[in-house]
Amino acid sequence: MLHNLFFPDTAYDFLGFTQRGDDLIAIVQQPFISSENTASLESIKTLLAFNGFENTKRQDYYNKEFGLILEDMHDENVIARDDLLFFIDTVFYIVTPTD
Repeated sequence: MLHNLFFPDTAYDFLGFTQRGDDLIAIVQQPFISSENTASLESIKTLLAFNGFENTKRQDYYNKEFGLILEDMHDENVIARDDLLFFIDTVFYIVTPTD
């Protein structure tokens, strides 16, 4: 749900659940985005900063207002097309905000 709120152009659709051994696994899909360009790390950082995320280390970000950690935002998980960024494979964590 967090991904869909922040990145609606690549929103996940929930298809259902499956079981693999003892694990219950959610099945989701995203729209296919065609592009030959990856996003620059600087453009990712700029967009996320505009949305309140501070770069904490490498390609990990923190939003203090919402208590969210967003990880793995490297150039292979963000596609650029026509000066727009499309985020795939996001990893969010909810944490207690700190001062």
